[in-house]
Amino acid sequence: MTSKTLVVKVTVGQDSAERCSQGFTVAATAAATGTDVILWLTGDATLFGLPGHAEEFHLEHAAPLSQLRDQILELGKIRVCTQCAKRRNITHDQLLPGVEIAGASTFVEDILQPTTQALVY
Repeated sequence: MTSKTLVVKVTVGQDSAERCSQGFTVAATAAATGTDVILWLTGDATLFGLPGHAEEFHLEHAAPLSQLRDQILELGKIRVCTQCAKRRNITHDQLLPGVEIAGASTFVEDILQPTTQALVY
């Protein structure tokens, strides 16, 4: 049996809380089932790769974003867009342990694998 990979790209933050939460929820749920997961944080979602930002996120009736993030970090990968990080003056040493900065070529490589499904939120 070939293992599947799910790449979830979250492009929004608290300003679009439901969409943001859905992306994290889908990624964490897939990781919990044993699916290989790569969560890409771009745009305003880039901030969730930093300590404290997911802890400040709130959406009624949703799992805490920090718990979802930690589950994804434990079971999968989290990548932050290079350009998005630079626009926000975020450096690798500021990110949570396990979060990596990567560019468009890595994203393209991730999503073009034959057993990969990509979703964008």
